[in-house]
Amino acid sequence: GLGWKKRRSPGEPHLLPPLLLALPLPRSWGKPCPPVPRNATVFVCTAPDLYVFPSGLPGGILSISVEFTNLSTMGEHALQGLPLLQELHLSSNRLQCLPAGLLWPVPELRVLDLTGNLLEDLPPETFCASRLLRHLVLGGNRLGRLQPSWFQSLGALQWLDVSGNQLRKLPSHCFLPLRALQSLDLSHNFLSSLPPTALQGLAQLERLNLEGNGLQVLAEETFQPTRGLRYLFLQNNSLSALPDAALVPLDQLDTLDLSHNALHALDFRLPEPPNSANPLGLDLSGNPWVCDCHAARFLRWLRSRPVHLYARNQTLCQAPPEHRNQSLATLAESELGVSCPLAPGPGKLESQELPPSQVGKA
Repeated sequence: GLGWKKRRSPGEPHLLPPLLLALPLPRSWGKPCPPVPRNATVFVCTAPDLYVFPSGLPGGILSISVEFTNLSTMGEHALQGLPLLQELHLSSNRLQCLPAGLLWPVPELRVLDLTGNLLEDLPPETFCASRLLRHLVLGGNRLGRLQPSWFQSLGALQWLDVSGNQLRKLPSHCFLPLRALQSLDLSHNFLSSLPPTALQGLAQLERLNLEGNGLQVLAEETFQPTRGLRYLFLQNNSLSALPDAALVPLDQLDTLDLSHNALHALDFRLPEPPNSANPLGLDLSGNPWVCDCHAARFLRWLRSRPVHLYARNQTLCQAPPEHRNQSLATLAESELGVSCPLAPGPGKLESQELPPSQVGKA
């Protein structure tokens, strides 16, 4: 989930009155963080009255956590002399920008967490020395765009979270260098569409979260590069239709969440579940489904495959009137009309033919 939403709002004002800010700071305010032994490998400071990144840290430090403070800027040389640093946690501060060379002195960095700051952009060369970075978390900021240059050197990155920002579009081939990426979180932005090539290069991707974007359309070829995808979250968008074969390449899927969109026709194909020991978890709830012959074919497919349909009682028919508010999963095929043209439904075409008892009624 987006834990950053539950933390102190980045927009809250400073609580110190202007007069107090003008006074000399007591010694304890000048160094709000605890002293660090020279042989320390971990440094943690969560002092709300910290305004300046601590200096003079031991050169053997492997992990730094400076979180929930009033830190708003970082000097370009803040990480100088820390060549072994592998983890840098800077979440829930007030950072508005980062200097271009901040990360250059720490080429061993594996984890960078900047969740819940005020970042609107980053310099193009921010990550050019971060070739070993595995986890990059930028969620809960104010980023209005992603720059492809950020990712040029991140061939080892496995986890990228840019959720809860202000992204309105993605550059084509933006993630192309991220050949090791396994998890991509783009949820809770403003992406009404994706370039057809948005996921090019992500052959190792297993988890993709696009929840809560207002997505209106997906191109048929969107998921062609991500055939190993196991978890796909498309809930809480504005999808009114899916291209017939858009999901078919995803034959490794464990979970597919299409709930709370504007989908009405069950006329798109779904991937074949890999095996009965690993059923496909499917959520179609909160959509205005039309329960017609497409739905009949879908039910036949559903009942003959290892598929677990979540939220069955919220997977309801909107039309025709005689089935309004009925649970789709409880309907018998014989109750569903066959007045729409024969076309492929979920799964493979050969499994979609109407039974002989229904063909004459088409």
